[in-house]
Amino acid sequence: MKSKTRAFSHACILLLLVGFSAVASAQSMPKPEEFYFDEDPGVTRAIVAIPGSDDATVEQLARQMKRGGRNADEVVAQLAHLSMASGRIDNGKALYARAVELTTSGSTLRRAVHWNQAWDLYRAGDVEGALAQWPQAFSNRIVHPAWVPPTLALALWKLDRREEAVAWYAAAVRTYPERWSNPSALPGLLPDWSEADRAVLAEVLAAWRENPPAWP
Repeated sequence: MKSKTRAFSHACILLLLVGFSAVASAQSMPKPEEFYFDEDPGVTRAIVAIPGSDDATVEQLARQMKRGGRNADEVVAQLAHLSMASGRIDNGKALYARAVELTTSGSTLRRAVHWNQAWDLYRAGDVEGALAQWPQAFSNRIVHPAWVPPTLALALWKLDRREEAVAWYAAAVRTYPERWSNPSALPGLLPDWSEADRAVLAEVLAAWRENPPAWP
């Protein structure tokens, strides 16, 4: 634990030296499109520069971040996730902001950074923060990822923005009616989600069944 603390403290010092802002600009919520057929495996993945999450991995990531290099963006993104997972939320946000700076605008990796940060914020209890990040993970108008409707429906429902949540869930049902209209299918569709989050989405599904919104 001491070595991990040293590594993350070292990371904080480095971030202060480069002097960037950890504050992300707020994103307005887009309106749902009609269909979301696209798989998005390059985005919906853990960013791993060095396999592992133990103290030795954290120290190695911190050293590589200091040196820089061709995969510095992935190094910083992984360190950001590990920082958030360990409860160092502010440091994790700062590292994620740095990872965004290191990636190319519109690239798959930048979108993956936003997707990962959103889930880390969500798990930390910052649903509003997550909802600001997820739209940046699918801002390419050509791509309509299948993960978007259920994910945004979950977050919006948690924020008691229920009409919007149902509207987004309806996009999932329009895209794959046989998948998203059946609550018993949710565990198979969302195996990486917690049981509690699937239960929340089941509430959205029930609300959709009760009053399905028309399109458009």
